[in-house]
Amino acid sequence: VQLQASGGGLVQAGGSLRLSCVASGRTFFGFIIAWFRQAPGKEREFVAHINRSGMTTGYADSVKGRFTISKDNAKNTVYLQMNTLNPEDTAVYYCAAGSYKGENRLRMLSGYDYWGQGTLVTVSS
Repeated sequence: VQLQASGGGLVQAGGSLRLSCVASGRTFFGFIIAWFRQAPGKEREFVAHINRSGMTTGYADSVKGRFTISKDNAKNTVYLQMNTLNPEDTAVYYCAAGSYKGENRLRMLSGYDYWGQGTLVTVSS
């Protein structure tokens, strides 16, 4: 499956962005989908995940209450709505997809088999 992330850009602190991740080559429905991010000089970190049905989600503590992950299976698209952005949210955001490998791997890079190319989000103060 190929993943294409988009929607990044430059936004002021306190602003909002919505990222999209479109899958091609295979339907999203059977996969767990997640967003990760990587800030300059830092390791890639988990942001949010959503299960196959879209009914169960999980978030990193740093984004809980500000970010919302959702999916539209008919459009093979997963979204990440990001509100109240701050400069610490500046990073390249990646979407990832994978089969379910257990609860303890939902927030790990190794829990995902397919990765998109990333989209840059820059938040100015």
